[in-house]
Amino acid sequence: MRVSEMTLSDLSDEMRDIDFTMLSTRTEGGEIAARPMSNNGDVDYEGDSYFFTYERSRMVADIKRDPTVSLSFQGKSGLLGKPPLFIAVEGRAELIEDKQAFKEHWTSDLDYWFEKGIETPGVVMIKVHATRIHYWNGEEDGELLV
Repeated sequence: MRVSEMTLSDLSDEMRDIDFTMLSTRTEGGEIAARPMSNNGDVDYEGDSYFFTYERSRMVADIKRDPTVSLSFQGKSGLLGKPPLFIAVEGRAELIEDKQAFKEHWTSDLDYWFEKGIETPGVVMIKVHATRIHYWNGEEDGELLV
């Protein structure tokens, strides 16, 4: 492996088309629970990721107990058989219930899951602020502390 010196801006450019991630939390029993989440097209990455879910979900209970989470991303395969970009993010999750903040990250695609939009009872936004990012881009890898 060759060490890469990507900046957060470089990484953001590479991530632009990655919408789905696996968000992992630690359960009450200490196990790791992961589930797919969508950035909902909000993929200009500056160290923060935003997701919507229901407050009654196990994921929210996990975050209330321990806000340390991880995200894993996989990009599309590159040209000439180049492997895809892989990204592992460690971060802290924050639960946000402010509807004005919802508006800043809401897209119409979310209406499929939340039929009353931002007025859907029990909807909550999860903001994950990255603290450490490790990435693998073909034969290069690197780490960023955010």
